[in-house]
Amino acid sequence: MGNLKNQPKPKSHLSKPILLLALSITGIAFLFLFSSFISTTGFSFSSPKITPHVFNKSGTISIDSKHKFLYWGYRVDCPGKHCDTCAGLGHQESSLRCALEEAMFLQRTFVMPARMCINPIHNKKGLLHQSSQASSDEAWIATSCAMESLYDLDLISTKIPVILDNSEVWHHVLSTAMKLGGRGVAHVKGVSRADLKEDPQYANLLLINRTASPLAWFVECKDRLNHSSVMLPYTFLPSMAAKRFRDAADKVKAMLGDYDAMHVRRGDILKTRKDRFGVVRSRHPHVERDTKPECILKRIAKWIPPGRTLFIASNEGEPGFFSPLGVRYKLAYSSNYSWIVDPVIENNYQLFMIERLIMMGAKTVIQTFKSEDSDLSLCDDPKKNTGGWLKVVSEDC
Repeated sequence: MGNLKNQPKPKSHLSKPILLLALSITGIAFLFLFSSFISTTGFSFSSPKITPHVFNKSGTISIDSKHKFLYWGYRVDCPGKHCDTCAGLGHQESSLRCALEEAMFLQRTFVMPARMCINPIHNKKGLLHQSSQASSDEAWIATSCAMESLYDLDLISTKIPVILDNSEVWHHVLSTAMKLGGRGVAHVKGVSRADLKEDPQYANLLLINRTASPLAWFVECKDRLNHSSVMLPYTFLPSMAAKRFRDAADKVKAMLGDYDAMHVRRGDILKTRKDRFGVVRSRHPHVERDTKPECILKRIAKWIPPGRTLFIASNEGEPGFFSPLGVRYKLAYSSNYSWIVDPVIENNYQLFMIERLIMMGAKTVIQTFKSEDSDLSLCDDPKKNTGGWLKVVSEDC
């Protein structure tokens, strides 16, 4: 994924000019970069999201401090050897946020992957079908959606300029880098972002191709606990949702009025296994207990007074699971506003993006796990448990 040498070469049905352009690129490494681009993104000449002022009179990219580019590959959060699958939206956004942070730090335009992989585990609505005979790349394209269908790229560009890797601008970046040769592009791996910014051999290049980690798409945001190193908050990408999602969320929020909200993660997070002694273990040993209605009522009583409207976002699949909370609160779900939500969504990623926006408008927000020390949460288990598989706690809350 991150290693461009592993990417497929251009397919024979591509037009002759594009093939000639690929063949003319100097240097084997840059050839692999271009091949990856045209064989996996479809090579579209759609209107660029960055206005054409980046071009000079010759039609190539103007090279200055404002018009340099950072490329991290065409996939979002491809987990190493298993690139026919992908992680959930939260992990993918962590990857994307890390890359955007590096572009922001380097003051470069980020080359955004044109498509986002959709994990079928997290997508019960509009599940996309694929042929069992499809290649890894074909299967990924069949189970993905356009990045523009999720995020408002113009809005993101007000903070960090971005272009898509199937845009005309990206084509011109590659063409210009080809003409510049060694002065145009560098393929880097294991180089710190500080060196990329300060070392003249990198700082003055038009294009930096960051070879991503083989285990995850991002490599530069390892120290997320060091708050001084975090340039973009967790809420950045959720707030950059496509305009139609923001509009739908605003309509629902207006109808909810004064409300509180809670995200209850169950479903995939409840995965368990038995050890050789038959003991049931989980990476989050308390979450099943702590997200049951009776435990939720006890937990949130100190934060949300009785009679309040409580909006619930959850991947729990059992109908009526949260009904017991109705003895104290007026319950609301996105399904109560289906005439607003359903017409604008095609998959569960998009539904969750709307639900997050609704939650962001609540007076009090309760998450399943804490992301920050100040967060209110249903469970005290760490969000990322590195302690292995622990015995599931089943006693009363």
